[in-house]
Amino acid sequence: MTDERLRVAAVGYLNARPLYEGLDREPASARIRLDCALPSEVARRVAEDEADLGLMPVAAAAAIGDLRMVRGCAIAARGRVRSVVIVGDRPLEQMDEIAVDLSSRTSVILARLVMRERLRKRSAPRLVGMTPREAIAHVGERRGALVIGDPALEIEGRFGYVLDLGLAWWEMAGLPFVFAAWCGRPGAVAASDEQILERAKAAGLERRGAIAAEHAERTGLPVGSLKSYLETAIHHDLGDAERRGLERFFQMAASEGLLPRARVRFYDEDRRTAPARESIDRLLVRASQGERLSAAEGERLGEEASLFDLGLAADAIRKRKHPKGVVTYIVDRNVNYTNVCTTSCRFCAFYRPLGHPEAYVLSREELAKKLQEVVDAGGVQILLQGGLHPELRIEWYEDLFRWMKREFRLGLHALSPEEILHLARLEGITVRSVLERLHAAGLDSVPGGGAEILVDRVRRKIAKAKCTSDEWLGVMRVAHHMGLRSSATMMYGTVDTARDRIEHLLKIRDLQDETGGFTAFFCWDFQHERGTNIEPGDHGTLLYLRQQAIARILLDNVDHVGASWVTQGPEIGQVALRFGADDFGSVMFEENVVSSAGTTFCMNADGMESRIRAAGFKATRRNVHYEWLTPPA
Repeated sequence: MTDERLRVAAVGYLNARPLYEGLDREPASARIRLDCALPSEVARRVAEDEADLGLMPVAAAAAIGDLRMVRGCAIAARGRVRSVVIVGDRPLEQMDEIAVDLSSRTSVILARLVMRERLRKRSAPRLVGMTPREAIAHVGERRGALVIGDPALEIEGRFGYVLDLGLAWWEMAGLPFVFAAWCGRPGAVAASDEQILERAKAAGLERRGAIAAEHAERTGLPVGSLKSYLETAIHHDLGDAERRGLERFFQMAASEGLLPRARVRFYDEDRRTAPARESIDRLLVRASQGERLSAAEGERLGEEASLFDLGLAADAIRKRKHPKGVVTYIVDRNVNYTNVCTTSCRFCAFYRPLGHPEAYVLSREELAKKLQEVVDAGGVQILLQGGLHPELRIEWYEDLFRWMKREFRLGLHALSPEEILHLARLEGITVRSVLERLHAAGLDSVPGGGAEILVDRVRRKIAKAKCTSDEWLGVMRVAHHMGLRSSATMMYGTVDTARDRIEHLLKIRDLQDETGGFTAFFCWDFQHERGTNIEPGDHGTLLYLRQQAIARILLDNVDHVGASWVTQGPEIGQVALRFGADDFGSVMFEENVVSSAGTTFCMNADGMESRIRAAGFKATRRNVHYEWLTPPA
């Protein structure tokens, strides 16, 4: 029997409890199905349509776009908030690095705004994403931590320096700050649902003392301090003053390029008057000017803009980012060192199980021949990827990398996040330890393979044994913080939807905001041919061009976009250079994964330069960091 109740997700922190008191019990539970989670998880569920309504960070709501809020209910502060703080052993001005709890984007963006106001012309500390426990342990020397929610209450009085961001905002703007609110898509919440939420809030405010006592019993924190926190520091209103404060935050964050434009719109306003809608032409103008857009705005462009207009907007962004009319390419080789894999992805025709007659691991002799051909052709790099071989331990890779570096001196762009995670599990060590050991052995950068679509509902259907989206992003986060750079990719056209593809792009954009570690983005559609075990979804040349253009528009913080001529063909690769791409990818000595499904386009360096020039650009060779190696011509 289908559960037709309203799917409600809420932040599980103490400060949120007064807003959902009793929603998990009768009579409210007859209409409401309540789940509690971290702020970032609540936001993900709303973005991926796994929740109808979420008590979620307001910055995440702005990034999703076109959401509505429930009037009168929020987690807010009018001054000191106590549970959103930067702590350290020395003042902010003397910090070089701040570990941040990434579970709430609102707090991270607020911290950036406060730092820009307070530090003015000084360099702001570098922000590094960590878990709350890791962030707190990170404090020391010239390192601080941004701690939010219940963990912040647990460390009160521990550090000599505390910057309360609620108070900092009040001093900066003179307005309340709203950290979280009930948000959902238009039409998701009826007036009767809002009445249930209002009654829950009224009951919760009455029980703040009891809620504080229950939390004190679980945590050992002083009940009086917790009661004061709920009754004095936290405000649960979303009235006119809070609305002005929220609109001010949205405006400041958008002006700094940290959030898309956003406005506060309540459900009850929609019931009175239809909302005004921006024209698609105006949205295209904002896109072409490089303004940060929301997920909802990206969806509108995909649905309503013509292919020609999308191309013009993406091309305008390319011209602004790369005004010299130069298109890059790289001379490297994609070497698949083994086809043995344990994940059994339904879309992959390349892999073979261990013991299969067609399973292989390349010998040193075979590898040497391939690598020498790259050196002889003036190549600079090897892209080394394979399956998840259960018998190849990390020492095998270390030996291989050292041998490749010693004998051929090529750049090593190697092992996707999936392979890194496989080694971490196989060896029982952390992802960072794997990357440190491989980097010491010669790893230069990390390819973006295995991303497919960074929406777990999709991943479970097409590759249920593969890593989660958070795990993929987590490997890239660690690599970036170590100073390694990586590419980002997307393979679409299986069971994914347009909204899934937009969500994928925003996850890449969010991590890039944090680390700046992605050098480029590449996308291609699923190649449905012999050997695959899933039917194709949305695909085709026109969709590819639209998808690449939307990626160029939404990924405002990624410098380069590559044309996928390997799957689309050289002619479409040329057209893609007018749909936001500024890179023509790699010459193709060989390619085994895509070609296993029947796609066999190949091109050498002369052919690539000829294609680039014929499309109206100058061509130059590059390395993995997109540094030019030859004069553009």
